[in-house]
Amino acid sequence: MALLLQFVFRLAFGLSLAMSVVPSRRVSSGYYRVHLYVVFGLHVLAATLHFLDSSLTPLWVPLTSAALAFVGTVVWFARWHRLGVFLLWAIAGISLWGAWEGIATSKIEMSTGAAGIATTEASNSKTPTAWIAWADCATGGLVLGTTVAAMLLGHWYLNSPGMQISPLRRLCLLIGLAVLLRAAISGYGTWEVWQSKAGLAQVDWLFIALRWLSGIAGVAVVAWMSWKTLDIPNTQSATGILYVAVILAFIGELTAQLMGSRFDAVL
Repeated sequence: MALLLQFVFRLAFGLSLAMSVVPSRRVSSGYYRVHLYVVFGLHVLAATLHFLDSSLTPLWVPLTSAALAFVGTVVWFARWHRLGVFLLWAIAGISLWGAWEGIATSKIEMSTGAAGIATTEASNSKTPTAWIAWADCATGGLVLGTTVAAMLLGHWYLNSPGMQISPLRRLCLLIGLAVLLRAAISGYGTWEVWQSKAGLAQVDWLFIALRWLSGIAGVAVVAWMSWKTLDIPNTQSATGILYVAVILAFIGELTAQLMGSRFDAVL
């Protein structure tokens, strides 16, 4: 459950931050109002997980973010753009803190044999330092959040067909930037695991390959395809391609979390 909680916090962080960089003067306020309910739901799920296991995270983290998300729906309904963006930043910050808090818990869970994949060889690997752990949460959340935010924005063109394409282009660029940052952090972590001689088996390398092919290379290629599709322009086709980006990002990041918890590393 600790890994699920961390995934939820990372997604909430990235989605909130990605929505905050979408130019609100070019996108109808309904985009923010409706999809803040998604953020609200993520934090309600996080609070539910707390009641199942109170050691996972302090209850104030999901409750505060859920309350801010609900208030944000009212703020965006009133079209108070600046206050709405500020609330998105606040939610993103609290969500990132929740993801950071969940790292230690997830490693304890995996080290005690959760999911049946922890091995004694994993103890030989090097525990991530604070900065790499923070970077892991932030970059992983950005990849998840930017892809989901872009896909949701693509859908919003069905409600507001007169919107400019530039906001969706901005999110496609942000996906590319997030993937580059994630590749740098994951590359560093993978190199650390290899140097630590943590006893990587063939199946471990297969999962690491899946992580890179899906969550890094796959997302980058699909984001580029969406960018080129917007040259036509065809927002519906770009949205369909972004669906694939979301699936690839989810597979890549979940695999990275599982393998990272096994080897006490960032992958």
